[in-house]
Amino acid sequence: MNILITGTSSGLGYGLALNYLKKSYNVYGISRKHNNELDLYENFHFLQQDLTQFEETRKTVKNFLQEIKNIDVVILNAGILNKIKDTRETSIEEFKRVMDINVWVNKNIIDILSNHTGSIDQVIGISSGASQGAARGWNAYSISKSSLNMLLNHYAQELPHIHFCALAPGLIDSGMQDYLYTVDPDKFPAVKKLQDAKRSGTMPDVHEAAEIVANAIPKVKQFESGSYADVRQM
Repeated sequence: MNILITGTSSGLGYGLALNYLKKSYNVYGISRKHNNELDLYENFHFLQQDLTQFEETRKTVKNFLQEIKNIDVVILNAGILNKIKDTRETSIEEFKRVMDINVWVNKNIIDILSNHTGSIDQVIGISSGASQGAARGWNAYSISKSSLNMLLNHYAQELPHIHFCALAPGLIDSGMQDYLYTVDPDKFPAVKKLQDAKRSGTMPDVHEAAEIVANAIPKVKQFESGSYADVRQM
C-alpha cells in the first residue's frame, strides 16, 4: 500500500507514518522538517517542503510522486493551532496564516494529486471536534477546521471516484496539549477537559492515537464521501 501523509515531522503525522512503516507500507511524507527516526526505514520516502509555498509545492510534489501510479490513502494532517485568545485580539494576519495551513494547503495538495496521480482511493483530512461548535478562544482554529470539513465535502461531489472524510482524531498528548495545559481554564473553559485528561494520564500519546486513527480510516468508508467523523464515536 502507498500512504501519503503531510506533517510527518512530529505529533500525529509522525505517529501515523511510523505506524504504517512498521506494517511495511510505503509511506510518502511531506513536512517542513526531517524526523531522523523515520529516515531509518527504507520504505519511507520524504519531501522537505513548506507547504504554504503554494507555487513551489505544486512543482516539488508533482516531481516527488511522479513514479507513483496509485495512492491508497492520503492523510492531510499538517495543521496549526493559533494562540487561544478572544477573536477581537486575534489579528487578520493570524487568521490568514491558520487558514493557509489548515485549509488552503490541503486544497493545493488535493488539486496536485487529482491532476497528476493516476488513482487515489481515500483522502482523509484531519479535522477536530472544535469544528463542530464555537468555544471561546478557539476562533481561527475552529473556523479553519470547519472550513476544511466543507472543502472536503465539495471535493467529494466533484471527485466521486475518491472517498473523502474529515476525521477528528480525538485527544492526543502532543506538543499542542503542552501549550493548552498553560491556558487559563477559567477564561477559556473548553481547555479544562483537555487539561484534566492530560493531568489524569488518560490522554493517548501520539503512537496510541495513531493506531486509533489508522484503525478508523478503513471504517469511514461506511459513511457517505465528504462526511465528518470522530474516532470517539466509531
